[in-house]
Amino acid sequence: MNEIVLASANKKKIAELKDLLKDVSVLSLNDIGFHQEIEEPFFTFNENAFQKANTIHQFCGKNVLADDSGICIQALDNAPGVLSSRFAGHGATDQDNLDKVLFQLKDKTDRRAYYKAVLCLIWNGAVHYFEGDCHGILIDTPIGTNGFGYDPIFVPDGYTESFAQLDSSIKQQISHRAKAMQQLLHFINSTQ
Repeated sequence: MNEIVLASANKKKIAELKDLLKDVSVLSLNDIGFHQEIEEPFFTFNENAFQKANTIHQFCGKNVLADDSGICIQALDNAPGVLSSRFAGHGATDQDNLDKVLFQLKDKTDRRAYYKAVLCLIWNGAVHYFEGDCHGILIDTPIGTNGFGYDPIFVPDGYTESFAQLDSSIKQQISHRAKAMQQLLHFINSTQ
């Protein structure tokens, strides 16, 4: 079975990725003894994903998967984008970030947004990228507990429930991360 290290300390993101990587042996940063914080100084998803993947690959020499993702809101000139996890400042909680977005949207009528995910895979020493997005609208009141980040205010196109209300089996088919992961799994399966 192929082995891969997930370059993330976000427990909910790790759980989501593990659910999607059923046929791969998944190691966490704890499993390889990596406990430092990885800086994400760049302004593109690709660069930040590579920074994380390459840092871990240099540390352990194993196959590594890193994700950089965020929500892009049309009325905010596609902010917070790469700053999604720290939109309200370094160390901000999901609730802090969500509150800041809702505050900045209070007088806006355009509620269109999309989640974007870029996966950077370092596989047998070569770098590969996989991307996915999921479009929808933002609602005023957070609803649901089955998710993280901006999921409680994001309603994907074609649905009436927020990402945080949808069953994980649906999210694993339509989310930005799931779409990128489908491409990645196709790649991994084609190399065996």
